[in-house]
Amino acid sequence: TNLSSIKSKEEKVLNRNMAGRASIPARNSALIAMIADEDTVVGFLMAGVGNVDIRRKTNYLIVDSKTTVRQIEDAFKEFSSRDDIAIILISQYVANMIRFLVDSYNKPVPAILEIPSKDHPYDPAHDSVLSRVKYLFSAESVSQR
Repeated sequence: TNLSSIKSKEEKVLNRNMAGRASIPARNSALIAMIADEDTVVGFLMAGVGNVDIRRKTNYLIVDSKTTVRQIEDAFKEFSSRDDIAIILISQYVANMIRFLVDSYNKPVPAILEIPSKDHPYDPAHDSVLSRVKYLFSAESVSQR
């Protein structure tokens, strides 16, 4: 019983970092979710990031010409609320379709990373993470004066 209580305390400690912020729960693994075109998703699935749970829920959405904005929004909301997902990779052109959701997302986990796709090159001007970093550094430089 002592060993199990020590392990339980260690797990609680691992779930919080030194600043008291929430971190990825300590367990066997965390997933990477994908919202992108078929070629991008298949490439990542071949690399081993695919997952289907007992309820037949996947950790990816393949976006094509028939995919509605509503389906993309629903997938983003689902992936961003799941506690087993640590990172959401989303093609930048898909992120632009739901830009209001991506830009308003403010949780550290899962992290949202915008990636290029085969037919749509990466544009740093539309990257929400890069925009936040630029804002933080400009605010920091103003506050240091």
